[in-house]
Amino acid sequence: MSVVAAQSAGSPPIPQAPGAMPLLGHALALYRDPFAFLLSLRDHADDRGLVRIRLGWMPVYVVTTHERLHEVLVREGRKFEKGRFFQRLKGLAGEGLSTADGELHRRNRRLIQPMFSKERIAGYSEIMSRNARALSDSWQPGQQVDIYEAAASYAIDSIAMSLFGSEIGRPAVETIRTELPVLLDMLLKRAASPKMLDRLPVRYNRIFDRASQHLSGVIDEVITTARATGHMDDHDDLLAQLLREEDLDDVQVRDEVATLLFAGAETTASTLAWAWHYLAQHPVFGEQVVAQVREVVGDDRPVTIADVPRLTVLRRVLDEVIRLHGVTLLMRRNTDPVALGDTTLPPGTEVAFSLYAIHRDPSLFGPDAHRFNPDRWLDPEVDARKFTPFGGGNRKCIGDQFALAEATIAAAEILRVWQLTPAEGHTPQQVISAVARPDRIPMTVHRR
Repeated sequence: MSVVAAQSAGSPPIPQAPGAMPLLGHALALYRDPFAFLLSLRDHADDRGLVRIRLGWMPVYVVTTHERLHEVLVREGRKFEKGRFFQRLKGLAGEGLSTADGELHRRNRRLIQPMFSKERIAGYSEIMSRNARALSDSWQPGQQVDIYEAAASYAIDSIAMSLFGSEIGRPAVETIRTELPVLLDMLLKRAASPKMLDRLPVRYNRIFDRASQHLSGVIDEVITTARATGHMDDHDDLLAQLLREEDLDDVQVRDEVATLLFAGAETTASTLAWAWHYLAQHPVFGEQVVAQVREVVGDDRPVTIADVPRLTVLRRVLDEVIRLHGVTLLMRRNTDPVALGDTTLPPGTEVAFSLYAIHRDPSLFGPDAHRFNPDRWLDPEVDARKFTPFGGGNRKCIGDQFALAEATIAAAEILRVWQLTPAEGHTPQQVISAVARPDRIPMTVHRR
């Protein structure tokens, strides 16, 4: 059923973006050149910051300004549920935090939030630090490395080892390494395509379904083994903490594990890879980062969680990377009437937003909003409150501090030891996924 927003008396209708195709709507434009399409929506929006697109026959209202985004995420956040976008992902994440709604979401968030407390993240950071040093030690001078692939391996290992802190999780870790990248590649295509395509035997459907079933099956086996061996009594990894929650059955544990995996791995991998790329392209910032890492950490000891808040230059670099290459497209569906400006959205309206596009808005971040410049965060004219890389309100990412610690520790560990030089013949391209990740970034490593 199509839901059409109603304007208050005298207000103009919300404009539709050009380029809609019969049956497909704007899905083809989103598929062909997603980043250009998402950025173009600001130009077609009205002065309320709203524009309408169609995915298949379904109308979707896109908010293109931070003010409208704040209304959706925070001011009116409790009137929205996840909606169609995340419902399409339930085959992978079930009723995990990313897809659950209502009381189930509120209950599980209360249960899981303490697992990402400052004290818990300090414990997980020991795994991050060991993995970052292992990655650094695995390289040889003059070796060419695809640093996105290396960052993805580090991120997957770090979240997987935080989840499964013993041999019991080894089968899952190996499966995650092979299947999670496949799922992430297909994620947005699956979520944004018209539902009528789900049953077609097209390649991305077959790949997504096979990888999802394999990963879910392995996680189920690990949970069954953990229950049988009393894993939760002898360990304190994330799996043990989830199993100790009496309100979570094994299916819900599996859903939360899957959610943590696919939500946590790609963001960190993409952020790290883009950061190393940009610092190689902008050596002045690279030298500032290395100088501060050596001042704070020294040359020999591991980078720890205590160092993270002191690495302020690196934090500006990471914030700038996340601003430029953040979450591409998310959707919500309102459960009650919601007013955005002078437009009333009836219940059941699909509302979309792109943090990627909003964070490149020149009115927020200046005329050079498309350029990498970590020093913009030193400018008092830049309102950091309008930077919402992990969302906001009751749906704000539960693992934001985990991800920032993970990226900071790895970036510092690698940059302290290695000079990364871009390989000739390839310019990294953005790939549409949960975030705007790079296709590949081949670089040659040299000891400093």
